[in-house]
Amino acid sequence: MYDFCVIGGGIVGAATALKLLERCPGASLLLVEKAPQLGTHQTGHNSGVVHSGIYYEPGSRKAELCRRGAQATKEFAAANGIPFDECGKLLVATNHVELRRLDNLAERAAVNRLEIERLDAAELRRREPYIRGVAALLVPSTGIIDFRLVTAAIAKHVEAAGGQIQTSTEVDRIDETGDAVTIGAGEQHWSARRLVVCAGFQADRLARLASIRTDTAIVPFRGEYYQLPAARKDIIRHLIYPVPDPDLPFLGVHLSPTVDGTITVGPNAVLGLAREGYRKFSVDRKDLAELATFPGLWRLAKANIATGAREMRNSLFKRGYLRECRKYCPLLQVADLLPHEAGIRAQAVRRDGSLVHDFELERTPRSVHVLNAPSPAATSALPIGELIADTLLSDRRPTGSIAFRNRPALEPGSTALIRDRTRCIAPEWACGKQRKSPSRLGGKDFSIGGPNASEHEHPNGGRP
Repeated sequence: MYDFCVIGGGIVGAATALKLLERCPGASLLLVEKAPQLGTHQTGHNSGVVHSGIYYEPGSRKAELCRRGAQATKEFAAANGIPFDECGKLLVATNHVELRRLDNLAERAAVNRLEIERLDAAELRRREPYIRGVAALLVPSTGIIDFRLVTAAIAKHVEAAGGQIQTSTEVDRIDETGDAVTIGAGEQHWSARRLVVCAGFQADRLARLASIRTDTAIVPFRGEYYQLPAARKDIIRHLIYPVPDPDLPFLGVHLSPTVDGTITVGPNAVLGLAREGYRKFSVDRKDLAELATFPGLWRLAKANIATGAREMRNSLFKRGYLRECRKYCPLLQVADLLPHEAGIRAQAVRRDGSLVHDFELERTPRSVHVLNAPSPAATSALPIGELIADTLLSDRRPTGSIAFRNRPALEPGSTALIRDRTRCIAPEWACGKQRKSPSRLGGKDFSIGGPNASEHEHPNGGRP
């Protein structure tokens, strides 16, 4: 029997395995991944940006995890010889509406303790001759990295600490009892004292395998990218982002240099008909059937008809996509948009059609399921791994939901939600000894809700 099993070999799953072994030296751990390699899906199909946290509500868990994660990622990269470039990011306002939003972001950056620099149109043009805007914010701490290399390095540390990694293994059974959790994959099966599921695209399905009832389902959104030709490799010096629309969950089409010298353009956000289908027009019958019968998708679509139609049109016609880029980079032409592999975002959606914007965990007596891990999950992976590990190892008897103490009131969707389905469980083991004190995250107590919880705790199934 293993002490721990982690299902899912993306960067969050790998980081969680590492943090469990750091907290429990000598423990046995098995990490199981469906794909032939770790970091195959969302970890390996993104812009490769180490985010600063400028977008997130001050004081929120998302902002704190991002800030800590960015620093931890940079330190881990330096210690493991992973290429990293702190090139900085420019948020470019192209009209007066975006200028007001830029002012709001500047205020948020100050509260989040982020270094920024305000640029007027002339200074923007001096620093980025091919970019146009009425103003911009420079966030110098934003950088670029290959998260697949980060995941591979984390995996080496997991194995060096005694963990085992098994790829090309699709889990099809999860059976939790009072003493252990049994995990099955075809003819193979394993038992573990504790289980963590970081399944990304398959998070809702594995939750159902474990008999967890949830009102969320994973809806895949394709993020389609282009790349610029080599002749355009010097067109930008920084990451170039539009000022995001606060009514939309995505950051918009941006220009991103990568550590291998490519400049990508994207992504957009269109409904995907296959959770793991990266080619355009990919369809998976099982995924399509679940989408068609999920009421949350239809409610989401009804509330976002105009946005969805625009994104679909830009997906089908390059000129529409180009129009988004030319708002801030008028030099670009249709011929500059060369093919590049798409990414897919595993977006958790509730039955009422609302998007789950923050990290969401579900806890049972012997397991933790990560139901939603949106951007900036890759940036925040190492502290998220700490959070998951501490949640799994917590030995205090729960009386309600898990809450963060002394947390300020936050806007909807801005703080991690951890629903607790444990009953009478106080682990008889925790690396050979009982864990007496609550874990710490960013200087704030992390404790189980009940008589001593703050007024901001989340009731089961509730929102902040």
